[in-house]
Amino acid sequence: MLHSLIAMAPAQQGQGGGEIYSTIIMFGLIIAIFYFMIIRPQQKRAKEREQLLSTIKKGDKVVTAGGVHGKIISVEEKTVLLEIADNVKVKMERSSIAVVNKQGEVEGITQ
Repeated sequence: MLHSLIAMAPAQQGQGGGEIYSTIIMFGLIIAIFYFMIIRPQQKRAKEREQLLSTIKKGDKVVTAGGVHGKIISVEEKTVLLEIADNVKVKMERSSIAVVNKQGEVEGITQ
């Protein structure tokens, strides 16, 4: 990748060899900006979501990604049993849970 960047750099004239270094520094700054503005916050959100899904327990009220509201009846390694109405239970993947209301929290969902 660096070789192709150097090949795309404008031809140098005379003794001014600093142009290629300024181009490389500029690309480095762009990559650093992308890392701190896009990649790092996305990794942080993914880590928070993973922590949220790992702390799900029986009795929590949840909303799935499809908009189904229910109460956790049992928790397995990768799935949960969700009660969505009286005597209506659905087995779902943990990853499909979008919002978790812990026991004792107010019902209002804010996001």
